[in-house]
This record gives sequence, C-alpha cells and structure tokens, in this order.
Amino acid sequence: MSSAPVASQEPVAFDVADGVATIELRRPERLNAYTEEMGERLLELVESARTRDDIRVVVIRGAGRAFCAGADLKVDRPTRFDGTQEIASGLRRRDNPLMSALRRLPKPVVAAVNGPAVGIGASLALSCDLVVAHEDAYFLFAFINVGLGPDGGPSALLPSNLSLVRAAELLMLGRRLPARDALSWGLVNRVFGAAEFDDAVRDFVAPLASGPGLALANIKQELRTWAQPGFEQQLELEARLQQERIAGSDDFAEGVAAFREKRPARFSGR
Repeated sequence: MSSAPVASQEPVAFDVADGVATIELRRPERLNAYTEEMGERLLELVESARTRDDIRVVVIRGAGRAFCAGADLKVDRPTRFDGTQEIASGLRRRDNPLMSALRRLPKPVVAAVNGPAVGIGASLALSCDLVVAHEDAYFLFAFINVGLGPDGGPSALLPSNLSLVRAAELLMLGRRLPARDALSWGLVNRVFGAAEFDDAVRDFVAPLASGPGLALANIKQELRTWAQPGFEQQLELEARLQQERIAGSDDFAEGVAAFREKRPARFSGR
C-alpha cells in the first residue's frame, strides 16, 4: 500500500510502496542544500520508520540533479553571546541524532546518490548501510573549502570504510571523488548509468524489501558495532571541535564569505 507523497513545497518528500520507504530531499532549485528544517524532517521520518510494519527498507535520494549540495551557507547561523557563530547546538540537537538514528534503525537504509553529495550530504550518504550512485555523481567532503572541519560523522565513517590515508586525502584536500573512483575505492556498492538508474535502484533494493527482516537487523547491528563502536563519541568530538576551534575563526568567516561571493578563499590559518 502506498502513502501519498508530501506536498512538493515541503523540503522532504516521503512515500511508501511495496515495503520501500523513499525519502527524497526536495530543494532542487538549491541542489537540495541542507537546512535546519530539512534535517528535522529527515530525523522525524527515520525515527517513524522504526515502528511501521509496512516499511522494510528505506531509500534516501535527492530531487533533480543533486543528492545534497551540503549545508546551505546562504542561511545565517545563530550567533552566540561572544559573537561567534553557533555550530555545535544544531549538530547535537538535529544532525548527530539523525546520523545515529540511521545506524540504530533496525532496517536497511540505502543511499541512492543521484548526483553530487557534498559536505553534510556526503555524511548523510555514508551514514546509510548501502550506497549506490549515478555515474555522474560525486562525493565532496567540502568542509575544508570553507574553513571547517568535518561533521556528521565522516571522521569515523571514512577511515572505517576506506583507510586513514584515504580519509585524510578526502577531508584535507577537499577534492571531488567521482562515482567510479568511489566504487573502486570501496566507498559505494554499485554505480548505475543514467538511463538505468531508477530501475537499477529498485532492483537493488527489492531483495531487502522481501528479505528476512530480523536477520537483516542483526547483520546491520553486528556490522556497525564492529566497524564503528565509537561513532557517537566521534560525532560529539566533531561538534565540540567545530565550536571551540572554528566557529570564531578568521578562516571560517573567510570561507563562508568567499563561497557567497563566488571567489577563491584566502585563508590565513587563524
């Protein structure tokens, strides 16, 4: 049985059919740039999937030509009493609980990366259990490009999925990792061509929707416990360091200004 999708003006659309819940980021005019409202809705939907018997597997994708272009830097963050931007509270209240909820959900979650997955969008994709990608998609951990450290878990997810040196390359250099390279590195499960993408995603997900749910839940818990036992602690470390070291830094202010002005950033190291 299918539920009616959320109205298109909502930042996130939701539909259930044949055991598959599809969560679609819906800000295509902004390449699905991540906002507070979007994060809160994602968290609500993931938590609700836990108790719904008609949901066997969750698929997260983006509308239009992007998966998620990262945090919407055109939206001003709250300011603290000392004049620095407030970063950690949003991570602790919304984004970190979302990534943890994806891990704790006793059902498989598949990221269908239909286009660029940038910053927190890349973190969101990697927090899913399985990742499939469009041939034109890429992953970009662009935090460094605006003077930030990582958040949403990539400092744990990348070294556990790849290696320490691969993780350092992606996080420190802030360069694009095309889908085919992500496949060869072992960061994604499959890459599908443009003409076949939607059908291929459905075929990929089908065995999960019809599979033994309790066994799949066990596998998920066992793999996560082995590979990333300190994930929640790492999320908190990311949030704390963002606030203590970066929120009031010259480099962060310059990185955001350069992004908004569409020019190269001039970092000073302060």
